[in-house]
Amino acid sequence: MHPSDSHLERTAATSRPQAGRAIRLPLLLAALLAFLAVSTAVAQNTTIVSTERGEVPSTGVRRAGPVLAPAPMARRSGAQPVAIEIEKAEVAAEIETIEIVDGVMQNPTGPWVVSWYKETARLGETGNAVLAGHVDYWDVGPAVFYNLGRLEEGDRINLTGENGVVYTYEVEWTELYDNADAPLDEIVGPTEDESLTLITCGGEFDARSGEYLSRFVVRATRVEDAGGEDAEG
Repeated sequence: MHPSDSHLERTAATSRPQAGRAIRLPLLLAALLAFLAVSTAVAQNTTIVSTERGEVPSTGVRRAGPVLAPAPMARRSGAQPVAIEIEKAEVAAEIETIEIVDGVMQNPTGPWVVSWYKETARLGETGNAVLAGHVDYWDVGPAVFYNLGRLEEGDRINLTGENGVVYTYEVEWTELYDNADAPLDEIVGPTEDESLTLITCGGEFDARSGEYLSRFVVRATRVEDAGGEDAEG
């Protein structure tokens, strides 16, 4: 919001009686203060929530993300993810933190970094931690999630939190969705378990628009690692 400027015009003192000026100035100031008080109250109690939907974030040359309206979150106790490792997909990358701006999921900033959306669940929290990465990149070629399609049910994904704990997830399912009918609530919506969702591009590439026509999604659920790495504390 951009506050507007208010301008008061001066009137010639010689054109009005002294008594009139003494009465009108306090009234004008009182009216101005009342207006500012009402405007401030309205601004403080107004919440803008997007009701539109867009596409799942792509990871090609051009990408559009889904339009989301995340609910206000209570104080959070989980860990922010800082690294991801997926042996089967040859992924070993740092995780950056990005935002959903005006309801739109922003794009990962480079070909070799994976992005975690700070409005989604943290590691160790019940809910859906959503991450995105490029499948390929302009003038680079194959990127960080190029081999994500190798993953199958039961494969392991390890995420390291800022607290140094390794959180292990097991793949439940993978799915290729057309951009036009991707079920956003299922993909990026909240879950009842500690879930992890990875999103990248897939399917056919439209050279004219510079976009992939589909999105490849991996859903995993946190499990206790046999070696004990996934034990918090």
